[in-house]
Formats: sequence, structure tokens, C-alpha cells
Amino acid sequence: MAINRVRLRQLHRALVPFIVLPLLLTLTTGMLFQIAAASDRANDFLWLLDLHRGKFGQINLELVYPILNALGLLTLIITGSIMWYQSPSQKKKSS
Repeated sequence: MAINRVRLRQLHRALVPFIVLPLLLTLTTGMLFQIAAASDRANDFLWLLDLHRGKFGQINLELVYPILNALGLLTLIITGSIMWYQSPSQKKKSS
């Protein structure tokens, strides 16, 4: 069982940088575009919307970018929840 915990933790730790960076990009560009839209300057910042949707210049990931973001976040939630559930509680440590 300890081996499974270690492997799960290693998987979680290895995936975090690859999943967090696109999520932060999506969060930041979405927030900044909403601020631009609220100040009636959305047309000046359409490039933010392109980044938000997964269009990176010649690389167009608009069809898969939201799915990859969602699957990555779901994976981190599941692995993190399993690790949290398997961790010994404070009551067990004090006994």
C-alpha cells in the first residue's frame, strides 16, 4: 500500500506543472478579457480571448484545449483527493 501512495504522489507531482500552467493561462486571460470587456475595450484585447480559447499563433488547439484543461484538472482533483483520503488523520497520529 505504501508503494501505491508513493507512485500516486509521484504521478501527482509530475503532472502539476503541465496542468497548472495552462490553467493559470486560461484563468488569467479570461479575467483580463472580462476586465477589458467591462471597460468597453474588448475589441482591443481580442488576442486575450484567442489565448484563452487555446489559439497560440499558428498552433490552434481550440477544439482540444478546454478538454485537456478539464481532464488535467480532474486528474489533479482525483489524485489529490485520494492522497488526502489515504493520509492518516490527526487522531490516528496522536494515539
